[in-house]
Amino acid sequence: MKIGIIGAGNIGGNLTRRLTAVGHEVSVANSRGPETLAELAAETGAKAVTAGEAARDAEVVIVTVPLKAVPSLPADLFAQAAPGFAVIDTNNYYPQQRDGRIAAIEDGGRTESRWVAEQLGHTVVKAFNGTYAADILERPLPAGAPDRMALPVAADDEGAKKLVRDLIDQLGFDTVDSGSLDDSWRQQPNTPVYGLRAGVEAVTRALADASPERTPDFRG
Repeated sequence: MKIGIIGAGNIGGNLTRRLTAVGHEVSVANSRGPETLAELAAETGAKAVTAGEAARDAEVVIVTVPLKAVPSLPADLFAQAAPGFAVIDTNNYYPQQRDGRIAAIEDGGRTESRWVAEQLGHTVVKAFNGTYAADILERPLPAGAPDRMALPVAADDEGAKKLVRDLIDQLGFDTVDSGSLDDSWRQQPNTPVYGLRAGVEAVTRALADASPERTPDFRG
């Protein structure tokens, strides 16, 4: 599968490593230019490209940049993506720590991923946002393993959700359907599932125990 990754930080870098390791064709971009990704490209076999090129022919595009940077991505980002492509949103809203206050999220009642989808002009699948980057490399296990971690996945598009859940399974993790993008507050920062290293049953319980009210540390 052709996969484009926009953002080569901790999550983007380790997804590049893991996705290439299981046989996918990966293009990776960051905000500083392809030449700054030469080491990652040499290590993994991924192709270093510009952000505008990352989605070319991609069946899956992973957007893993700071939330405040999403509106600055190219307007025609998906113009050359493959038909029926899915977009994975790994982002989180950190108003005090990084992003500043975003009124549409704070006052408009939008979940973080709903806001991201609006900025991108394309629906998204929320996944990996509460996953420790190191776990992507260190904790994969075969299907059926008793200690296999599960990741929550939210989306409006059921076909895209299935594609992403199958991809996560290939990477060595179970998944739990956490609902639509309007339900994705259940996996936002400081909810019980955020950063949880556990299996399907515990992740399902954590999602059910979540509160839609943002805690003070995650309000602008």
